[in-house]
Amino acid sequence: MVPKKLVMRQDLESLVEQHDTFLFDCDGVIWNGKHSIKNVSAALDMLRKRGKRLIFVTNNSATSRKDYVAKFARYGIQTSTDEIFSSAYATAVYLHDVVRFSSSKKAYVIGGSGIHHELAEVGISTLGGDDTASINLDMLADIHPNPDVGAVVFGIDYEISYRKLACAHTHLTQNPDCLFIATNNDRTLPGGKYMFPGCGSLLSALEHSTQKSPLVMGKPNKPMLDCVMQKFHLDPARTCMVGDRLDTDILFGISGGLSTLCVLTGVATESHILSPTSPQTTYYIQSIGDLAVLD
Repeated sequence: MVPKKLVMRQDLESLVEQHDTFLFDCDGVIWNGKHSIKNVSAALDMLRKRGKRLIFVTNNSATSRKDYVAKFARYGIQTSTDEIFSSAYATAVYLHDVVRFSSSKKAYVIGGSGIHHELAEVGISTLGGDDTASINLDMLADIHPNPDVGAVVFGIDYEISYRKLACAHTHLTQNPDCLFIATNNDRTLPGGKYMFPGCGSLLSALEHSTQKSPLVMGKPNKPMLDCVMQKFHLDPARTCMVGDRLDTDILFGISGGLSTLCVLTGVATESHILSPTSPQTTYYIQSIGDLAVLD
């Protein structure tokens, strides 16, 4: 089925009436860089007034849910940690509730403070945050596996270094049964005017050196979808995934049997959306702010 462009008011009304829950990506949907999308706050307020459940699902692992609440507030949007589902939080839920990660083990983290915070919230100790010292070939002999490390968690790290990669490599190759988890494998990420290397591009170095494949939590992968569906007890037939990337957000929704809505305020263009080789979104719209007309 060809994606349907929503322009007329009755089309927007129909979209809202057909769904009880809306899952939103953040960057490119709610904001773009340092600026919120025009009328997005009014659109979200309208959905809340109509009794819709809003859940913000993001692959960004660098920011904790608590910090996300503060970020939303800066854009004039009120939300709560219960409405935010990041790939860092999904990783914490997976390790704590699914794996039953041993309290005697630690997770070695390559990534931002969001991962450390979310793991700490479920009682998992972390290492790696202070591995910032420079290194050279002669110093590699001083790197040894820590037997207490039971998992390596890899997220976007804007200060990634050879030392961090070497430590993670050693844990994964020398510690029996050490888990390998990636918060996401996005090839690129938006940085204002341009796209830049994402978590997946950095992750490939460790995959290549260890010859191991991580369990990837974030969109469009199933573990994150399972966590979201289980936590909120969602009805797929009454749930819509809203995003700006066809290969992550929209594919995530399609995989879960959800309706999907792609916006044109981020990565996807109309030509990409209409290409028969792209993941086929159910609907597309210029901006989520367009829903504000229904307020």
